[in-house]
Amino acid sequence: MSELSRRHLLQGAAGAAVTAAFTQIDPDFFISKAHAQAGKTLTFLSAENITGNWDPTAHTTLSQNNIQGFVMGFLTRTPMKLDKPDEVVYELATDIKLLDPNRLQITLRKDIVFHDGKPFKAEDVKATFEYGSRPDRPAQWYPGPTETLKVETPDDYTVIVDTSKGGYPAHLFMFLAAFLPIMSAKDIAAGPGGVLSQRLNGTGPFKFVEQRGNTTVMAANDGYFKGKPAIAGINFTFVGDSTTRMLSLMNGQASIVERLEPEQVETVKANPNIRINRVVSVENKYLWFRCSKPPFNDQRIRLAACHAINRDVLLDVLGSAGHPSSNFISPVKFAYFDLPNYPKFDPAKCQALLAEAGFPKGKGLPPLEYITSVGFYPKTKEYGEILTAMLNEQGFNVSLTVLEPAAWNERLYHRPGGGPGHMVDCGWSTGSPEPDLILRTHFHSTSHRICGIEDKDIDASLDKERSAPTLEERKKILQTETMPLIASKMPALSLFTSVMIHAMQKDFEGLFIYPDGSMDASKSAA
Repeated sequence: MSELSRRHLLQGAAGAAVTAAFTQIDPDFFISKAHAQAGKTLTFLSAENITGNWDPTAHTTLSQNNIQGFVMGFLTRTPMKLDKPDEVVYELATDIKLLDPNRLQITLRKDIVFHDGKPFKAEDVKATFEYGSRPDRPAQWYPGPTETLKVETPDDYTVIVDTSKGGYPAHLFMFLAAFLPIMSAKDIAAGPGGVLSQRLNGTGPFKFVEQRGNTTVMAANDGYFKGKPAIAGINFTFVGDSTTRMLSLMNGQASIVERLEPEQVETVKANPNIRINRVVSVENKYLWFRCSKPPFNDQRIRLAACHAINRDVLLDVLGSAGHPSSNFISPVKFAYFDLPNYPKFDPAKCQALLAEAGFPKGKGLPPLEYITSVGFYPKTKEYGEILTAMLNEQGFNVSLTVLEPAAWNERLYHRPGGGPGHMVDCGWSTGSPEPDLILRTHFHSTSHRICGIEDKDIDASLDKERSAPTLEERKKILQTETMPLIASKMPALSLFTSVMIHAMQKDFEGLFIYPDGSMDASKSAA
């Protein structure tokens, strides 16, 4: 295991552009002979459905990224421990270093083979970088579009990324190396509608076998470079109902389940064969406004809605599943601090803003739809009902739409005209301390993920902080300029930071789950 220096790692984080919601499970756990179910199949019950398109650049779906963590290979992994958030563990890369401000050299591990038998080489990294930075990909992963970078392969195991054409520093790629799975150049050559969309072909410890209804079937990769996994395979199954997930764990049908409801924790704790893991996560839960359509194209209406919401009451409902956050990023991310101008519950300010915008006491506002899910995140229906009541009390005419995860996912993202509804509940989890994975992804005009805001002042500030020459200068810009500016316009309200709650069979004693969902089994029971 190798580490890049703190200075280099956080410089590398400094310019991360847009990326997907990402929870990464450390596959090394399944190589360990300490696993008590060696030779058996592990069943992971997921709270979210998959898209049906296996191209890693075609989605921002958390459950699918979890699956990719088992099957695909990454240049590096980012455990993101609370006491060492900038740690990087090399995987397909053995070294990453800056040659000069615009050139980054990556040295690759030899004797790695894709699951289809193709040897892993520099051409695969080159193809992945160029494909993953195409602006037409739904999950854009790199600091600039393909034409702003040049990727050279002086030999089969060396990659040099040159960003001179784009005018941005090459160190922006250093931390992003842990995000995009490395795809086969052969698969990429077939295009987005080819084999990339039909199956996963990686270098990881498990091979994609098939999609069997709601279950993704994976089998151990006997040729994995770290050794054959101790278990025969993984069945990764979507179960949208949290009670069903819990009962499946209790009766031994499931090995691990995610997203427990707070009241379920006490029930599960009573079972001596099950253990609970809680950790403050990198994921904030947001009320996203559709900023490109009335009435939330007016920042005064957005701010009025924020002042109508008492987030302390929502935290009381969440209990152990929520942690306070007065910023657009989680407290475990770089440059977090409680923003002084982050909107607080203030009905008087709410009414003043409504009147200033021409809607005194909400009169004249159109009927508004607030969309949330049930079965994926804890307590969404419960706090959604309370949030809706708070808005209605201040004169907003809001109705709540509660959908199961697949239907909610289909209505989540921005589209021409602003997308369904007027407000959407959603979290965003990124396995890195990098704040731009939230800020730039959602609030820069080049990326229309959910809220669809286009604001030249926010764009300029995000570009400025990304281009800062030092980490300290970047932190200063973020905290004194960029974050306060976004808070003055509020394209989304961070309701709280999620506390990640997993439950697992006692065989996993010693398994630690990091803030991004990564798992470390180095201390698992024998």
